[in-house]
Amino acid sequence: METRKKGPSGRPRGFDADQALERAMLVFWEHGYEGASLAALTDAMGISATSMYAAFGNKQELFRKAMERYATGPSDYLVRALEQPTAHGVATEILAGTIRTTTRPSGPQGCLGVQGALAASDSGREVRDLLADWRNDSCCRIQERFRRAADEGDLPPGTDPGVLARYVTTLAFGIAVQAASGVCGDELRAMADAALRTWPPV
Repeated sequence: METRKKGPSGRPRGFDADQALERAMLVFWEHGYEGASLAALTDAMGISATSMYAAFGNKQELFRKAMERYATGPSDYLVRALEQPTAHGVATEILAGTIRTTTRPSGPQGCLGVQGALAASDSGREVRDLLADWRNDSCCRIQERFRRAADEGDLPPGTDPGVLARYVTTLAFGIAVQAASGVCGDELRAMADAALRTWPPV
């Protein structure tokens, strides 16, 4: 006699997955990948470990989803920055967006993409590589925008778009580290203004 396999019951999860992911993102943002314990994550998400694994996978997969949310949420200023009409406007908006995001009055300071896994054990190597790829992708997108600016005559002849993109991203990531250390937004804005006073710097 053939036994039929039961399909999914269709019962709702009983929690808001979008809200749970938002809370997980904030825990990772504040504590980093390895500093975010399973207990801290599930407590913030308001779900059991079993529900977390069923909905999001293991801790690495949860972090990957949290990072995707971060990229399209708090860090989406990069998309708007790349749409600025000039290279100087692009750099200005990137640094302004970084400062806004990393010095929010409520929520974690710093940048999830920078501090999430700067130092990681072997078990966190994939997460560290994921964040390195995210940072390098940001730099490449800025480089492409600066290359277009050079082709359009918006940058002086001989300007290296790759070096200029690395300069801006280094400033942005440095701002994130300083913000995480407690440096205030006003001081960071003054630093950004000083860095962009002479443009382009290379």
